[in-house]
Amino acid sequence: MKMKHAIAAAALTLTAASPLLADGLVENVNGITLDEEGNVIRFTGLLIDREGKVSKLIKSRKDKLPKRLDFRTDGKGLTMLPGLIDAHGHVMGMGFQELTLDLSATNSLEEAQEAIRAYAAKYPERKWIIGRGWNQEKWGLKRFPNAGELETDAINAAAKGRPIWLGRVDGHAGWANWRAMDIAGVTSKTTPPAGGKIIILAGEPSGIFVDAAEELIQKHVPTPRARDRDVALAKAQEKLLSQGITSIADMGTSIDDWQAYRRAGDNGWLNVRIFGYAAGTKQMEQIAGSAPTPWLYQDKLRLGGVKIYLDGALGSRGAWLKKPYADAPTQKGLRFLSYAELRNTMVRASMDGFQTAVHAIGDAANADIINAVEDLSGTFPGDRRWRIEHAQIVDPVDLPKLAKHGIISSMQPVHQTSDRKMAEARLGPERLEGAYAWNTILKAGGKLAFGSDVPVESADPFAGLATAISREDADGQPFGGWRPQDRVTRPQALAGFTTGAAHAAFAETKVGSLTPGHRADFILIDTDPLLASPSAIRKTKVEETWVGGRPAYKRKQKPTTNNSNQETR
Repeated sequence: MKMKHAIAAAALTLTAASPLLADGLVENVNGITLDEEGNVIRFTGLLIDREGKVSKLIKSRKDKLPKRLDFRTDGKGLTMLPGLIDAHGHVMGMGFQELTLDLSATNSLEEAQEAIRAYAAKYPERKWIIGRGWNQEKWGLKRFPNAGELETDAINAAAKGRPIWLGRVDGHAGWANWRAMDIAGVTSKTTPPAGGKIIILAGEPSGIFVDAAEELIQKHVPTPRARDRDVALAKAQEKLLSQGITSIADMGTSIDDWQAYRRAGDNGWLNVRIFGYAAGTKQMEQIAGSAPTPWLYQDKLRLGGVKIYLDGALGSRGAWLKKPYADAPTQKGLRFLSYAELRNTMVRASMDGFQTAVHAIGDAANADIINAVEDLSGTFPGDRRWRIEHAQIVDPVDLPKLAKHGIISSMQPVHQTSDRKMAEARLGPERLEGAYAWNTILKAGGKLAFGSDVPVESADPFAGLATAISREDADGQPFGGWRPQDRVTRPQALAGFTTGAAHAAFAETKVGSLTPGHRADFILIDTDPLLASPSAIRKTKVEETWVGGRPAYKRKQKPTTNNSNQETR
């Protein structure tokens, strides 16, 4: 019953205010949007047509209004922005994080162990203890955790022999207990698959599986049922809308994910726009066949591209580097595909008109994808919008090449604040010139799209906006910003989460701007991000979120305390 109630609640979120297919006006707002050139447009009201699109921006009292309106809403002086777009996230991963053990808030191994114990005790009926979010760097551990640290007396008493499988915060490593490894048949003789690594401790598997090696355990984890996926999607939508996100590029869409999105669309409760990028070419064929899908459900769903993994992540030393890691001189990371395999995969997708989005974090991986685009651009001309996902560490000699064929650097500002100390340790100070180089990319003529990589990071776009303009963390550190020359301007940061993110998904004629003809996706917030300080931007409250000219979320007000019977002092 709880699952049915969760899905029903998601389905009802759009029914509360304006009638379907109605002409309406939202007025008395501090409106901000960008045009195609990135120029700021300010306005005070927004006219919405019967298709749920913007018909006119009201810029002064002299502007004429329709004689008859189906609804008229007072924006109460709040700031109106286009609905924000997360250019790189994992929708179902976000939803399942809401339903499983979340270790992202733990600050030590001991805190994580207590959270695992408490979760196992709370859910004795679950056959596996599943979670995500641990980060040995944040814990100050300076090493990976191990299986023995999941075998404390307290955890064993609560787990009662059940397997435990916990994903690292970046999704590029997993932590298993002995029971999980027994089920998977992993021993000291197990050979890791290409692109993966089993961490060995005292001659035995330690319980840590990096990148492709994660599948050794993951394939034994019970597969979520369709109704589980529906609840996860409902949870993800609820969270995204509350954070002001109306569209998201879903990186790694599986056929099961796609079916969940279609069920939501068919039943009228798909409230967030999802730009799907299939989890490899096999999933691409299963979902879409021989061409990208059309836009479905009034532009709320499309599978237009494919996600390709080229390397791992810095945190697990899986990012593929040109030179060895400064803190691990015998390692250069993990290369998932040879150059020929990368090129062939891109050709396979491009032949049928699919956009390619290649995960590349290390400078060697980024060089490979840049070279592959150089090779293929003659064969596949036109507006391909080749995407590099993350582009975190790029050799300075390669940075100018990003603009040559219109490569889009799909980056996540919050990774910079989370990773900067780790990046310094992994690379050394002399190799940071091309690290999280947003402004350098723009100055060279490159294109940016901003996102969060949720659930690796919080989807909160205001943390991303604040980071992009300051390169400081939530505590204002380091003062003045880490490598401040790569800060971007406020309009550039806003573009990254609106027009730039829409362009990156071939959606710029539909969303990302509130100029006439675009879907009336917008948010009402209590902060003007073009004027407020970074710390104030981080505290932004989303009061309302509208999708297609209809309200999809309204912040609940805390009940006020009745003090009428209290003495005045």
